[in-house]
Amino acid sequence: MRPMQERAYERRGEQYLLIKSPPASGKSRALMFIALDKLHNQGLKQAIIVVPEKSIGSSFNDEPLSNYGFWADWHVEPKWNLCNAPGTDNGGKVKSLGAFLESSDKVLVCTHATFRFAIDQFGLSAFDDRLIAVDEFHHVSANPDNKLGAHLGGFIHRDKVHIVAMTGSYFRGDTEAVLAPQDESRFDTVTYTYYEQLNGYEYLKQLDIGYYFYSGSYADDILKVLDPAEKTILHIPNVNSRESSKDKVREVEHIIEALGEWQGADPTTGFQLVKTPEGRLLKIADLVDDDSTKRERVSSALKDPAQKNNRDHVDIIIALGMAKEGFDWIWCEHALTVGYRSSLTEIVQIIGRATRDAPGKTRSRFTNLIAEPDAAEQAVTEAINDTLKAIAASLLMEQVLAPRFEFKPKNPTSGPQEGFDYGDEGYNPSKCNVGVNEETGKYHIEIKGLAEPKSEEATRICQEDLNEVITGFVQDKTTIERGLFDEELVPEELTQVRMGKIIKERYPNLDEQDQEAVRQHAIAALNLTQQAKQLLAGSEAVDIGSNEPKPNTALIAGVRKYAMDVRELDIDLIDRINPFSEAYAILAKSMSEDSLKQVAAIISGKRTNLTPDEAKDLAMRAVKFKKERGRLPSISSQDAWEKRMAEGASAFVRFKDEGRYD
Repeated sequence: MRPMQERAYERRGEQYLLIKSPPASGKSRALMFIALDKLHNQGLKQAIIVVPEKSIGSSFNDEPLSNYGFWADWHVEPKWNLCNAPGTDNGGKVKSLGAFLESSDKVLVCTHATFRFAIDQFGLSAFDDRLIAVDEFHHVSANPDNKLGAHLGGFIHRDKVHIVAMTGSYFRGDTEAVLAPQDESRFDTVTYTYYEQLNGYEYLKQLDIGYYFYSGSYADDILKVLDPAEKTILHIPNVNSRESSKDKVREVEHIIEALGEWQGADPTTGFQLVKTPEGRLLKIADLVDDDSTKRERVSSALKDPAQKNNRDHVDIIIALGMAKEGFDWIWCEHALTVGYRSSLTEIVQIIGRATRDAPGKTRSRFTNLIAEPDAAEQAVTEAINDTLKAIAASLLMEQVLAPRFEFKPKNPTSGPQEGFDYGDEGYNPSKCNVGVNEETGKYHIEIKGLAEPKSEEATRICQEDLNEVITGFVQDKTTIERGLFDEELVPEELTQVRMGKIIKERYPNLDEQDQEAVRQHAIAALNLTQQAKQLLAGSEAVDIGSNEPKPNTALIAGVRKYAMDVRELDIDLIDRINPFSEAYAILAKSMSEDSLKQVAAIISGKRTNLTPDEAKDLAMRAVKFKKERGRLPSISSQDAWEKRMAEGASAFVRFKDEGRYD
């Protein structure tokens, strides 16, 4: 087994298991191992594998696992892989699923839609004593309107099935929670990071991420970021987006014209043949064409198993809605996406297309080409929001790629942890220490004054779910706007008030002490990531122009360098760093001064005053300040945060007098 599969298999006895692992890390195979054990050794009757779309059903085709040392093979009777069956999700396939439940066969594969309709028809009890495995679990939502989410909540409440949930990204673009907190707490979580994945690869060792802005038509600027020598998947913008010209076929033609001289289409594969100015013949797969016959021929050629290991089979794939989840082209070196994608999940899935390991492929990259705000354009506010969202996504991606942090409060009983390297001088009991486990990419970081989680749920969140907390924080539009462009902003207002509010809403069942512990851990992770990136921005270690492969991501070295340079990390320091300062630097490098001024002007015009909830939170922090200092915060203080707390306390009294609180 690969490391992630081994880690998941160790938890095979759990009734509810959530596997969070990047694309291409082997989740499908891990599920095969776990499902076989549940069927043969844990007394479950059957396993039902649920995938979001038919094409992903092929990931669960027969596998001779015994050839690799496992004690059983994975087998699905052809009639029970409903992804390959004719008919509609709410017709013959539902009847087939009902027949399977009555049979003695063990494994069925179907789409999310077929499964939802089957539950509607047969009820939850028909699935008792079975394994329900949900692939691409981020499609689920705790929103009552999400039927799959509601059904899974019903299964958990009934407590008669086993559930294995798998996802390459536990984020949703709509900020809805995937599961209700009480349901999520029932799951045991296996988390595998991009760092660990890259570390375990034989060839691929570096992933670069770039956000670029263009003006005019993106097709005119495409060759500034599209290198014909790189194996590339290019996703053009959705036809309903502001970046689209509304003529997707003409956009593809324009891209092909920019690449070279069209030589016709290959009669066998349907690939477009283009001769570059240097004389090289490019094979381009067009998945945008609306002619279903042509597109099916191209799609079949891409899936041809005989060509899986042929690097020269195709050079560039141009797609719109396809080639994202479950699309396996190991040679892809560059995932290029035009137009902002509203879902971080979609971005993670697209990046996953370029993170397959392949001989000779030492580095890969993801590029997002985004329309720059245009002062003459009427839809400028929409453009600004797109820009802000892009910055949020870039911040999040840095966090997704970051090593796993294990923060501990520094106290007299603190000591070194096994497997961690604390530098040349070793562990120093009198200082805050930073240790790294190079194999797993995990960091042990001691911080003075750090609140420690008390409950099991809070501990789990700090260990497994900091990315989800940070997602909510940087996807909050008010947070981004103020963090980037409000010159009067006090960093603590973001790191304490806004983050605190998001955590209270996300984890209402935690007590105040645990909510504060989660807040401090999340802010520490976000700030360390951003400060490390800023530290390395001008360093030769991350020179994008260099062709030398770097060990994994430069971010890893940056975190260690920053933490070791600062040495005495404390929670005041963590809270005082504006987590968006580096994002502003990225924006400044990518955009013109005029565009930046325009963004800042629009944001400053929308600057918000304190809400009653924010005033209440600041007032509570003012009370805490008084307990610690023996006096109330002063409105005339030179310290901006103290002044802000005083303003909040004053506003709280005013709102209370006005009857604004229950």
